[in-house]
Amino acid sequence: MKSQSIFYTHFSVSSDTFFLLFYLFFFLSPSVSAPNNDLQQLLSFKSLLSDTTQLPNWSKTNNLCDFTGVTCNTNSSVVSIDLSSNKINLDFQKVSSFLFTLPYLQTLLLKNSNITGKISPLARFQCSSVLTKMDLAENSISGPVSDIFSLSSCIKLKSLNLSGNLLEYPASDSKGLGFYFESLDLSYNKIIGPNFVPWLLSRGCSELVYLSLKGNKMAGSVLDVQDCKNLEFLDLSSNNFSTGVPKFYDFMALNHLDLSSNKFYGDISDSISTCKNLTFLNITHNLFGGGLVPVLPSGNLKYLYLSANGFQGSLPNHLSDLCSSLVELDVSGNSLSGYVPESFGACSSLELFDISRNNFSGKLPIDTLLKLSSLKKMLFGFNTFVGGLSENLGKMINLETLDVSSNLLNGSVPVGICQDPKNSLKVLYLQNNEFTGPVPDSLGNCSKLESLDLSFNYLDGTIPSSLGSLSNLRDLILWLNQLHGVIPEELMYVKTLKNLILDFNELSGSIPSSLSNCTSLNWISLSNNQLSGEIPSSFGHLTNLAILKLGNNSLTGSIPSELGNCRSLIWIDLNTNLLNGTIPPALFKQSGNIAAELLTEKPYGYIKNDGSKECHGAGNLLEFGGIRHEQLNRILTRHPCNFTRVYWGITEPTFNNNGSIIFLDLSYNKLEGSLPKELGSMYYVQILNLGHNELSGPIPPELGKMRYAAILDLSCNRLNGSIPPTLTGLSILGDIDLSNNHLSGPIPESAPFDTFPEYRFLNNTGLCGYPLPRCVSGASTKSGGQNKKSSRGQVSLAGSVAMGLLFSLFCIFGLILIAVETRKRRKKKEASLEAYMESRSHSGTANSGWKLTSAREALSINLATFENPLRKLTFADLLEATNGFHNDTLVLTMFKGIHAGSGFDSLSTVGADDVQFAAVGVDMSIKEDVEMGNLG
Repeated sequence: MKSQSIFYTHFSVSSDTFFLLFYLFFFLSPSVSAPNNDLQQLLSFKSLLSDTTQLPNWSKTNNLCDFTGVTCNTNSSVVSIDLSSNKINLDFQKVSSFLFTLPYLQTLLLKNSNITGKISPLARFQCSSVLTKMDLAENSISGPVSDIFSLSSCIKLKSLNLSGNLLEYPASDSKGLGFYFESLDLSYNKIIGPNFVPWLLSRGCSELVYLSLKGNKMAGSVLDVQDCKNLEFLDLSSNNFSTGVPKFYDFMALNHLDLSSNKFYGDISDSISTCKNLTFLNITHNLFGGGLVPVLPSGNLKYLYLSANGFQGSLPNHLSDLCSSLVELDVSGNSLSGYVPESFGACSSLELFDISRNNFSGKLPIDTLLKLSSLKKMLFGFNTFVGGLSENLGKMINLETLDVSSNLLNGSVPVGICQDPKNSLKVLYLQNNEFTGPVPDSLGNCSKLESLDLSFNYLDGTIPSSLGSLSNLRDLILWLNQLHGVIPEELMYVKTLKNLILDFNELSGSIPSSLSNCTSLNWISLSNNQLSGEIPSSFGHLTNLAILKLGNNSLTGSIPSELGNCRSLIWIDLNTNLLNGTIPPALFKQSGNIAAELLTEKPYGYIKNDGSKECHGAGNLLEFGGIRHEQLNRILTRHPCNFTRVYWGITEPTFNNNGSIIFLDLSYNKLEGSLPKELGSMYYVQILNLGHNELSGPIPPELGKMRYAAILDLSCNRLNGSIPPTLTGLSILGDIDLSNNHLSGPIPESAPFDTFPEYRFLNNTGLCGYPLPRCVSGASTKSGGQNKKSSRGQVSLAGSVAMGLLFSLFCIFGLILIAVETRKRRKKKEASLEAYMESRSHSGTANSGWKLTSAREALSINLATFENPLRKLTFADLLEATNGFHNDTLVLTMFKGIHAGSGFDSLSTVGADDVQFAAVGVDMSIKEDVEMGNLG
């Protein structure tokens, strides 16, 4: 009883003390056998879990060694625990108290298990004397890196993985960790600072074999690694190192070296010349320059990645000395030129050959390529190769990816590219060349084909029905060609099809309703064709559909309400058709229920409407993978909009939990009826364009719920009533157009309405208030459109005359003089009012939809959008950064700017912050003061 009272007293004081006493009482008792001890300890650990459904077979009725994730030795003692991806939701202290102390535990794997807290409390507890490996990656463990010293009680611990946590630097202990590891992974934490590597290795690293510090923000010197002679694996990638490349002299064991995505410079060949066992070298995205790596250790090198540096000159012959072992070679994104040496034909083991985004020229080295019997990926895009594609490419039966996009290739698409039934072709990218002729029927023989892109060429003829036999096809991208005829019904058999991009052709006929059988579709883009008929209501079955672009066709009928069943729909563009009927309220019933991560990794270009009479809609979203941005002017003959606003990025919806339609353009149709109040359910909508229809009735106050609305166009309809005060809640609204309606009453006086120009409200029945003339009590029509001004003056003058006559009938002649004087004063007041209103009126083109308001525009952009240099820029990022593509913001993301009237010309950088956009290989330049005459 006495011992029990002491026990409860301690429990009331501190739960930490309880854990210690619990351990001493139950797990160090000599009367308890080891297996039974382990059982009690694991059951006590489970009792801490808040989710009782976790680890269901951890119970007294089951054998300990049958527990999920538990491995025992021959004595039924626990030697390994793997609870990775089990969301145990516990503090590190509790985990260490019950698991680290298992006496025979050798391996503990708790990756992605929702562990929080700091490491330091472990110092109060013992650790298994045989624990050698611990994996705590992808949790939320925080605190300084120096807390790792608390693990020194685990005297046999040699392998520690803490990647993907929240550890920080500087450390409180300036003497380093103080004990030795063979394997240490601290990648993807929050380690920032110039002195971390010297601190980490200050007590020696002679036993270190594996070290990964990837994905932090480390800087400063890395010379200290020169003492780590036993290193086999070293990853310093994706940090902020800006220094000469370290010298790896006498690193005889080093086989994996990754220095990518830093700012290293110097002579890499001199630094690694003695690393005879090196098999993997990645130095992409650094500042290396000069001639391409003159000398590299040969014999074992298999994976060589040198892309995105400043290497110049030709591809040296002696690089082929590595051919005996080389499996992957990537020299893309440099300034290399010339030809591919014939000596590369000896690279019989080469599987990936990437020389894209350079300046290689001449004809494709077909004879050399045919000797590469193991080649799987041939990436030659973004060079200046000329000539045609040889039919002999069909002999490369192991080739899985053929990418020659953005070259100067011409002729026809080879008929025999898949002539051998054993062909392995999965990806065929021929876009942005000068190919002519038809799309070959024989492409139907490419039975393994997953992605086909022939866009931005001059192909004619029809889309072959044989493509319907490609049972693995995900991407069919044929936009900006001269294809005619109908969309083949046979595409209904391609159940794997995700992206159907056929814009800017001459396709006719109706949209096949059978496309709804392709249930994986998430991007349908058929705009700027000659399609007719109705929008298939069966598209409502496409639950993965994210983008639907059917604008600039001749579609008729009503908008199918069934589209509201597309729970992933974020982009609807139906502008410039002949659609009639009402806007179905059911279209918005799925707002707020986006299926996450369905639309990812697709490069796009967005051309904003420039406001010209011929340019309809809010803007045009284009799939832009593998196409040179500076060749956008090839669209000019097919697209009436001037390129005054062009934005580039990667599609990647950023909804954390749920989402909604972010773009809805139904403009330039024949829609009628009222605006459905359900529009307000589009919480995340950023661009809403319903202009140039025959809509009537009031503006629903529910539109004030569209908190992220950046552009709202309701112009050129028959809307009446007043502007709802709820619209003042649209705090980020950057552009509105309510002109050419029958609206009346006061314009809201608060933001954002006090920022919009006058012409956005003109030609209404009775709107008044800033920026129109102020409202006059009892005379709401007094502040209507400009065309009403003279008539109001005449009415007021006639009223004055009538008043004078009235007074003359009831007053004596002596009062006539007073009436005349009163009339003179009123005339003078009307003249002043006319002059005031004339001074505030807009010039002739006031009704243009997106008229630019100034010749020069200053950029106002949140640089946090580009916080990570390698971050994928999403359309939502651009909308946020540019305030909905507001005219006061501009993002230039091309190698060359668009020069109005003469295609593309170079732009100089004025105070620019350059941001690397690795995903599409372009520089994103943020200009602060751009001449509109040069960029539009």
